[in-house]
Parts: sequence; C-alpha cells; structure tokens
Amino acid sequence: MSSIETGPINAPTSDRYTAFLVGLTGWTLDAFDFFLVVFCLTDIGREFHKSDVSMAFALTITLALRPVGALVFGLLADRYGRRVPLMANLALSAAVQLFTGLAPTFLSFLVLRALFGLVMGGQWGVGASLAMEKVPPEKRGFFSGILQEGYALGYLLAAVAYFLFFDRWGWRPLFFLGSLPALLAAGVVLLKVKESSVWHESKAPNWHSLGRTLASNWKLFIYITIFMMTMNMSSHGTQDMYPTLLKRQWSFSVHKVAVVTAISMLGAILGGTLFGLISDRLGRRRSIMLAFAVALLVIPLWAFPTNTTALIAGAFVMQFLVQGAWGVIPAHLSELSPDAIRGFLPGFGYQCGALLASYIGVLQSLLARRLTYSVAVASTTAIVFTLAILMTALGKERHAARFGQSPSPTT
Repeated sequence: MSSIETGPINAPTSDRYTAFLVGLTGWTLDAFDFFLVVFCLTDIGREFHKSDVSMAFALTITLALRPVGALVFGLLADRYGRRVPLMANLALSAAVQLFTGLAPTFLSFLVLRALFGLVMGGQWGVGASLAMEKVPPEKRGFFSGILQEGYALGYLLAAVAYFLFFDRWGWRPLFFLGSLPALLAAGVVLLKVKESSVWHESKAPNWHSLGRTLASNWKLFIYITIFMMTMNMSSHGTQDMYPTLLKRQWSFSVHKVAVVTAISMLGAILGGTLFGLISDRLGRRRSIMLAFAVALLVIPLWAFPTNTTALIAGAFVMQFLVQGAWGVIPAHLSELSPDAIRGFLPGFGYQCGALLASYIGVLQSLLARRLTYSVAVASTTAIVFTLAILMTALGKERHAARFGQSPSPTT
C-alpha cells in the first residue's frame, strides 16, 4: 500500500495515532534490546570470559554505529518517504534481536551489536519524523514526551523480563522476546499507516536537490550534533553503568537491580511526559534547562545515598529529570529541521551526538577502577548536565511550528 494523506489537517485521526504508536513501539523495542545488554552485561561477559570494560565496549559499538543507520535510513526517508524505510528497519530489528540470542562467540555478538546499532540509529529519526509530522502542532510536546519515553518503557520492560526470566532462562532467550512485536509493527505500517503529507509536499525532486538542502544547513547540523552529544552523555551516563554500580558497590541481586531500575524508569516515563507537556507552554529550551538545573541538585542523593530508600528515591527523581529533558527532544529537533530533510537531519544529528558520547560508559568504568562507581558517575554527570544546559541556551527553537512552513528559528 502506498496511500498518502490528503493533508495534515484532514488526515484521519486513526492514521495519525497509528503512526505515532508504531514510532513508539519501534523505539520501545530498540531500547528493550539495548538495555537487555546493560542488565546482562556481567553475565554475558562471564560466559564469553570478558571483563566489564570489554563488555562496555559492546555498548559503545552499538552507539558508534547508530549514525550510520541514521544516515542510511534518514536519506531514504527523505527521498522515498517514511513508510518503507520504517518497515525495513523494523523487520531488520526483528532479525537482529533473534540472532543476538543465538550468538556463539563474543565476536559474533559484537557484530550483531554493531548491526543493532544500525537499526537503532535509523529507527528514531524515521519514526519520530513520521509521528511528529502527523500529530497536532499545539500538542506536539506532549506526544514528543510520550514518544521519547518509549526508550524508558523499553528499559522498564527489559527490567521486568530480567526480573521474571533471567534466573530461569539465562540471558539468551531474553533477546527473542522483541522479535515478533517488531515484525508485527512492520506489518501495521504496511497495512494501516499512510505516507506523510508533509513529506509528499516538500520532498526533494532528486538526490542532487536533497544534497543541496543538506549542505545549506551545515551549521544547524553541527549545532544539533554537539547538543545531542551532551544529551546522550546525560542519558547514558546515568543509565548504562548504573546496574553494574548496583551489583558491584551495593552487592544487589538480580531481582533488586531489576526492581530499582524499573522504579527509575517509571520516573523517566512520568518525567518525559510531564516535561513534554510543559514545553507546549513554557517552550522547548526553557523546559530542557529547567530539568537539568534541578538534576544537578539531585546528584548527591542519586550517587551517594545513605540507605536503600534514599537510593530508590534518587534513582526515580534522577530519571524523572533526565528523561524529562529528553521528552522534549523529538518535538524540538523536528521543529528545528527544514521539511525536506526532517527524516535525515534530526536522526543523523542525534546519532552523531550519540557517537561522540559513546565512550561515557567505558570512561566511567575506567574511573571506577581508581575511585568508586559512585564518584565516577557523580563527577561525569555533573559536568555533562552543565554542558547540556549551556548547549541548550546557545540554540534556537521553532516552538509549535506548522510543518510545511519554514520560518527562521527563534532565539
């Protein structure tokens, strides 16, 4: 099916929200797979006889390959439409998740994590552009918050799967759980989702024209990349090594790690949704800076709790704030991007930022060897939160912009 919306205002409500739900599902499943590795990091390393630092490299290689996926899928989405690249991405995701659980060696595991990086990098840009082009502009921040917190929902689902099934099954079967939903989501796009009318009306007539549009926005690309580097360091710096901290420093069991992480992800979902909603009134940049400013004050509670209750409270509040800032991102980047390159520019800038931030887990692991995990995560996150506030303040925004119209970003 290749049907197209008749227009952004008259598009059927069911199509708008189906497209949104598919984007949410794809991002949730990608996060689910990624954070299964985070939870099972030490256990996978034990089976393959690898250290925590070596296993952190598996996370790094996934993050490092995400820009390539954003490049390929984003260009295809701007040239040929959002639907087909999104379907291909979801089908490939299903295959990679299945084969990760079957990886016979550490090398094959790394190759599959690299392939997953391609999938994860491509999914966000295409899914977010399709969703943000369809939802009402005045509610874009609210839907942005929900969409982005598919990441936290995937983390939460990974925690639940780890809690319920790891002791019984081990790590390998956990990766099978996301394959069928990803395949079903691809089928929903094929049968139920129409092409974006914004893309249809603003698409480049050829590759040369698309290339000229990209080249003319190089300054915006550089800004988005550096801005998203700080955003990714704030997210991965507070999440990726946190389960390892709980195991190594607090000697938490599998179940305790899963419970604490699940509670923190509930905070993330609430924070992303609330700050996305706030950004519809307060503006995108002010909402992001507010979230990070408060997060700076919460670092002592989060990194140096005196008891388990304080630890859980710190984890919940920290993710409420960090993912609160992140909840604004799909709307903010989509609004900053010109119509003709919205499939490519937000996703590629996002993933290039993720590449620049991909060493954060390895850096924290190395610092923890000399200090402690608490000191390592506290010192690094304080720096990156400050940088995130600075980069947000230096940027511009097009709050609630009407897509199909491209005025200059406001300061």
